[in-house]
Amino acid sequence: MSTSTATRRPTASRTEPGTAARRRKTFAPAATIVLLVGALYCLVPVAWVVVAASKSPRELFTSFSFLPGTGLADNLVNLATYGGGVFWQWGVNSIVYAGVGAVASTVVSAMAGYALAKFRFRGSNTLFAAILAGVLVPGIVLAIPQYLLLAQLGLAGTMWSVLLPSIINPFGIFLCRVFAQAAVPTDTLEAARLDGANEARIFTTIVLPMMAQGLVTVFLLQFVGIWNNFLLPFIMLSDQRLYPITLGLYSFLSKGAGDSDLYPLVIAGSAVSVIPLILMVLLLQRFWRADLLAGGLKG
Repeated sequence: MSTSTATRRPTASRTEPGTAARRRKTFAPAATIVLLVGALYCLVPVAWVVVAASKSPRELFTSFSFLPGTGLADNLVNLATYGGGVFWQWGVNSIVYAGVGAVASTVVSAMAGYALAKFRFRGSNTLFAAILAGVLVPGIVLAIPQYLLLAQLGLAGTMWSVLLPSIINPFGIFLCRVFAQAAVPTDTLEAARLDGANEARIFTTIVLPMMAQGLVTVFLLQFVGIWNNFLLPFIMLSDQRLYPITLGLYSFLSKGAGDSDLYPLVIAGSAVSVIPLILMVLLLQRFWRADLLAGGLKG
């Protein structure tokens, strides 16, 4: 009995890796198909916008959807000159809203996340639970109360009415708390305090560099969110000169209901408005790669 049992065990151990390998080969094509379908779902609308931006008003409504047109240069020129170049004013406004708002939100999220992760004070768990609850609240629910509050302060209709609500980001605070717990050793903080460093210096010279890769993620998520935000500017702003690109293109689209020549401008503007986001991802992706490599080395 012992001899037969001993001879069976190596056989079972030899067959298990082969079985696992066959399972991986079986499921690999299915996973690839799912990824391809997801990629097509995301990229086909972008491809349509790029192709449609090259069409004249007549080609836009008469030619095949994915057949390039001959009006790209005219569309870009008309977009740049329409309304005295108001589109570029909207672009500058979007850069201000997204850039300043994302930087301020990242700094606030880093301070709040670090405090929640490394300090113990009365009510810290309750405060963190409230922040998590804020992640679940849709922005549309807060838009009207924010407008009423800013109107009482005399800030409605100004750039501050778009910037101030974007500074507090519950999801960014949650991510920063996770990053601070994982990347900032408590022993390092204690050593810095023993050396006489105050909390402000510890945060700026030790904590921020350690959390830099995670803060890039928070910054980019907030930048994209503010750049694509439509509801808040729509409620807060009435002056066309303060519109971001999203609201400006909507005004083009509203006017296009009576003038079909504006439809190519809306599509061309949509294609141009994606370029800053693409550049932002290309510039910041090396931080994600460094983070992944660091995680791989730690593992």
